[in-house]
Amino acid sequence: MTAEAIQSALADITAETDPTLKHLKLASLVSAVFRERGIELVVVGGSAIEFYTEGAYTSGDIDLCVVSAAQSLTIRLRQEVMGLLKAQGGPRSWEVAGAYVDVLGAFENGARTPVRSIAAPYGVVKLSPVEELIVERVLISKYPQDYPPAAECAIKVIGAALRREIQVDWIEVKRIAGTVGYTNWREVNETIDEQAKALGQRSPYDSNE
Repeated sequence: MTAEAIQSALADITAETDPTLKHLKLASLVSAVFRERGIELVVVGGSAIEFYTEGAYTSGDIDLCVVSAAQSLTIRLRQEVMGLLKAQGGPRSWEVAGAYVDVLGAFENGARTPVRSIAAPYGVVKLSPVEELIVERVLISKYPQDYPPAAECAIKVIGAALRREIQVDWIEVKRIAGTVGYTNWREVNETIDEQAKALGQRSPYDSNE
């Protein structure tokens, strides 16, 4: 992107009043400038759930990890690329256009379902598989102790999935929850069952389904 295009995008993002659209625009801009350096980013955690749920859950910042890179993402390179966006801070967290962005390390993902892509104003934004997000948020909500923000996040994404607003591979959710990286199938199943009952639906794991 040219300096003029970046400046125009930053002005647009700064003026945006819808929090989720502001985050989506900024995620697409950050992804675009890193992509030009051969570094592909993916939105993770609560930030990804914000986009999946179209703002039903709103994250305080945008978290991105590295999916692939043609060169090492050094601290110097992070600062150089984020400098193009007039960012303040670093080396992994910045303020840009009135919002906060974290560019972290390698993407940790155990899902067999693919990373998803959505169209956004300044280029494609990649999202962590929703199946992994469900299992991850439930784990964080319970361990090492109860954590209400993660519980809220889990409830929002599970609710959207049960309402079929998001396509989810429920078999893959169960598989991930049973892996050594999580081992929280009981908690995942209970959380999904609770939300299904709250919505007046059957759980996808109901044997009578």
